[in-house]
Amino acid sequence: MNPLHIGDLSIPIPIIQGGMGIGISLSSLASAVANAGGVGVISTVGIGLIHSASQKDYRLNNTNGVIKEIRRARELSSGILGVNIMTVLSNYEDLVKTSIAEGIDIIFSGAGLPLNLPKYKTADCNTKLVPIVSSGRAAQIIAKKWMQQYDYVPDAFVVEGPKAGGHLGFSIDDLKDDSIDLSDLLADVLKVTKNLEIEHGRKIPVIVAGGIMTGSDILEMMEQGASAVQLGSRFITTKECDASEKFKQAIINVEQDEIRIIKSPVGLPGRAILNDFLTKSKNQGRVSKQCKFHCITSCDPKTTEYCIADALLSAYEGNFKNGFVFCGAEAYKIKSMTTVPELFKELITDYHAALERKGDK
Repeated sequence: MNPLHIGDLSIPIPIIQGGMGIGISLSSLASAVANAGGVGVISTVGIGLIHSASQKDYRLNNTNGVIKEIRRARELSSGILGVNIMTVLSNYEDLVKTSIAEGIDIIFSGAGLPLNLPKYKTADCNTKLVPIVSSGRAAQIIAKKWMQQYDYVPDAFVVEGPKAGGHLGFSIDDLKDDSIDLSDLLADVLKVTKNLEIEHGRKIPVIVAGGIMTGSDILEMMEQGASAVQLGSRFITTKECDASEKFKQAIINVEQDEIRIIKSPVGLPGRAILNDFLTKSKNQGRVSKQCKFHCITSCDPKTTEYCIADALLSAYEGNFKNGFVFCGAEAYKIKSMTTVPELFKELITDYHAALERKGDK
């Protein structure tokens, strides 16, 4: 595998660990991935709920939580670290500014178009800004806005396909359409980045995500022009993952038909493991009567079926009576626990084996 270069950052192994919240990818997992040569990513969503028992001053708790996790990850690793910040978060500006002030290497931002992300860069900031998109059109809109308003070109793009876990940038109808393929989405975004590269005279890497499980998958995407891959679900079942053991076992035990598309309070479809909590909320309507945190700008507490912050925090703690697990479409293939170094070794070994098989043909 060739190293991934994002501006002046050099990542030895072109594997990015996806940001997973609440609390699934924090400093423990992120630092382990960074130490293995990839990019470790801290999920910022609801991070204050983990670091503070108090529900007062949600925004301040989140800011302090981000500071603690970034600093702890820095203590554990000298590798490349990133944060994932969803655009729909009500404290988006706070989280971006705090991450930049802490000198984070990369900000990944999706769940909507991060049209104003460069606004928060400071003069001495070397943080790379990487939008997460699901189409070439989205990449084009972001690049145009950033250039017009901030004279800034995206440092890279993550293109996330329909097989990803968590919140997805597709309509429910799109997700039912098997013709939407990650390879096609990659080609679509590459057309945009090629033009940007010609115009601005520098490389803009494209990272692919959604359904990447093996080294063979990585090779296939690299051969189609991707510079790196992003994996989420595969990192959940590692010893270093910040989730509870019950959360990890939910991934190991899941069957293919239990992974479903759900309607999330965020306003986007999501892919999750169907359980009694989700079934109850769908069949009986609202299971949450109040909004404690005002954490999502697109959430309407008067109509939403449940509080997603409460649900994801419960899942992080292993309480599935009041929560559920997000995961990718291929997560049912994961049947055992591992460690981050072992997973990297497996992926790299399989990548080279696939490369040799192609050479023998």
